Amino acid sequence: MPYTTTIEQTVFRFDDLKMLLAKATPERSGDQLAGIAAQGPVERLAAQMALADLPLKAFLGEELISSEDDEVSRLIAQRHDPAAFSAVSSLTVGELREWLLKPETSHERLEAVTFGLTPEMVAAVSKIMRLQDMIAVSAKRRVVTRFRNTIGLAGRLSTRNQPNHPTDDSRGIIASAIDGLLMGSGDAVIGVNPATDATDDYIRIVSLLDELREKLAIPTQTCCLGHVTTAIQAIERGAPVDLVFQSVAGSEKANRGFGIDLALLKEAHEAGRSLGRGMPGANVMYFETGQGAALSANAHFGVDQQTMEARAYAVAREFDPLLVNTVVGFIGPEYLFNGKQIIRAGIEDHFCGKLLGLPMGVDVCYTNHADADQEDMDTLLTLLCAANVNFVITVPGADDIMLNYQSLSHHDAVYCRETLKRPPAPEFEKWLFEIGLTDPDGALVGEPVALSNYVRNSVLIGA
Repeated sequence: MPYTTTIEQTVFRFDDLKMLLAKATPERSGDQLAGIAAQGPVERLAAQMALADLPLKAFLGEELISSEDDEVSRLIAQRHDPAAFSAVSSLTVGELREWLLKPETSHERLEAVTFGLTPEMVAAVSKIMRLQDMIAVSAKRRVVTRFRNTIGLAGRLSTRNQPNHPTDDSRGIIASAIDGLLMGSGDAVIGVNPATDATDDYIRIVSLLDELREKLAIPTQTCCLGHVTTAIQAIERGAPVDLVFQSVAGSEKANRGFGIDLALLKEAHEAGRSLGRGMPGANVMYFETGQGAALSANAHFGVDQQTMEARAYAVAREFDPLLVNTVVGFIGPEYLFNGKQIIRAGIEDHFCGKLLGLPMGVDVCYTNHADADQEDMDTLLTLLCAANVNFVITVPGADDIMLNYQSLSHHDAVYCRETLKRPPAPEFEKWLFEIGLTDPDGALVGEPVALSNYVRNSVLIGA
């Protein structure tokens, strides 16, 4: 059905909900590339006005991608909870924004409506919210997960220590991991993006990381971010797999491009849980997403990239993950052109993920050909800490030498800990103090003996 609004005697018409959502989206290069963006700020405002007046119930009657052709759409419909929706079912999108911002709308009330909100509803309300609106709501919503430690508690920030190496060299990986540990990074996970996806290399990497974790008694978890089928094969061969990783997207076609479907993810989830390596009931999955993934695979069906991103969260939450992060600026300026667009997208993704019940993190990053720099990343990191983000990713010197993009440095994690007063997971915080890396206030101090001895004596790094 068409949607219309009038501004100064000019009538703006949007033919369907898909078009309305696209035209209402704050400016970004991906939607311009797809040919679905608003023609300018006036048309965008008109779409946002029409969207604000749209009843939430409209999203239950008009699918953006047909369930007949798309298993993600079927999953969204199946998981919608009418009882949870009843608390907000009479509202428009604009009224939902006001409800979310009310002081009396607490964490408990937000948690109660989690499965009453669809990804499309959450994406819609984000399009009419300022950054501070989304930060204020996200800060109220906690999603706590556990493996060997506890991630997502209020006022805390976890970090992924990402010791990538361009050839997956064992000594290079270990040296990089220790570099991060010396700066207090790694309580969310010590996770390597492998240069290849061979099962033997996968097993070597997870065994390497597990040896480091065990020798230093680190209360964290490890991960090799290979394809989910490689993880299943490694588990069948007895490898010490903590977390099972996979990139996911918001349509069945896009997920097929990743070589996955929901059935395969279910198999991987069951395989990961079968090992029982974490605490009882531990979350074992790790998902990554990113605006533009579906568009880059020509699998967006005319839906704007931010709404497609929110749909990916429906896939992720089906498997009760320990960690989810949007790799916000990784795909490039074709999808998020500059620092302003990257910052907006990072806050949107975190907000939408949290409302949908996910333990959201953000890879605060950009490619070298984007119109962005580290000061933009400083801004996004600081805003995400205010929004109570679960975790961020850090690499040596903010420069990933394998993936060739710019992220956060381990030093940025120290800034969050010491200046913004965001300590790591409590179990990891205790470990940092016990090994002599931090003082009772969590500030970095001298050289930790245990780590130093490992560096000097480990065969792996040839010291």
